[in-house]
This record gives sequence, C-alpha cells and structure tokens, in this order.
Amino acid sequence: MLEELLKYDTELFLFLNNLGSESWDGLWRFITEKYSSIPLYIILLYLVFKELGWKGTLIVMVAAALMITATDQLANLFKYGIERPRPCRVEALQDSMRFVAEGCGRFGYFSAHAASSMAAAVFLGLILRGRYSWIPFALLFWAFIIAYSRIYLGVHYPLDIITGMFFGGMIGWLFYKLQKWAQGRFITSAV
Repeated sequence: MLEELLKYDTELFLFLNNLGSESWDGLWRFITEKYSSIPLYIILLYLVFKELGWKGTLIVMVAAALMITATDQLANLFKYGIERPRPCRVEALQDSMRFVAEGCGRFGYFSAHAASSMAAAVFLGLILRGRYSWIPFALLFWAFIIAYSRIYLGVHYPLDIITGMFFGGMIGWLFYKLQKWAQGRFITSAV
C-alpha cells in the first residue's frame, strides 16, 4: 500500500511540476524565497497592532516566533527521521522533471515551507478574522501558493506538501490558542 501511495505521489509530482515553463520560473523562485513575504508580514503586524495594541502585538510576535521554530524543528525531525529523498535527488526522475530551484536539500518529508506558511496563515487568520473576515481566506490562498512553489521548483512531492500543511495548520491553531490564553492572562489581568 505504501509503495502504491508513493507511486501516485511521484506521478502527481511529475504532472504538477511539468505544468511550469521557463517564463514563470523567476516568479516561482521569488515566491518561495522566505524574504518575499516580508511586506505581507509587515502589513499583518500592523493589522495585529491595530487590533490588539502594543502589548497584545508583543505576545503575538513571541507566539509567532515560537510557532515557526516549533514548525521548523518538527519538519526537521520528520526529514531526518524518515529520510525520504527530495525528487531533485532521485536519479530516475531527472529526465522527466523540471528542476528550477537553486539548491536541493537531502530529505524532503515534510516541507517546512508548507508547514510554516500554513501555520502562519491559520495563526494570523484566526487572530484577525473578527475585524477582517476575508483575511483567513487570503492567507490560506497565500499558504497554498507557497506550498505549490515547492513542487514547481522540483524540491518536494505533493505528499510532503500535504503533510506539511496539515501539521502547520495544527500548530498554527495550537499557538493561536496559546496566544489567546496569554492575552487573557497578561493583558486583561494588568488592567
């Protein structure tokens, strides 16, 4: 059963990866770059500040830093525990895939990019949904775009992405609950 799942995963990877073209490669390399999301984070930080004030924003920033660290470390635990090679490392795929990334890590299960972007989308979407009902949907769309960029570049299989997004969503929700508890504990008790 696992062999069959991995076979379908590889076939889906090849289909999605080969949808790309050279004219779009630069855009997808930019999308996957971690610094390309900084303007979005600045806007979201401003919206959080408008919603929660500076003390609440500080709690959100600490929770977000811990969340991204937890997400990244969990992804590394899986990568080096399972040791599934990235598609760009599989010799049998080299002639049938597009490799667009500038580098190729050793192991790919699961995608830290997909996990971190989904964690941030869920975390910030839940925080801001009361005032901005459209933000959760926009952030989920952004997380899906980041996740797909990893397939486009040839560095992750769809299963790496799906698993990363699942764990990222769960971690984002847990840290949302944690920051909400901290807001109640430290902000309302100080008033």
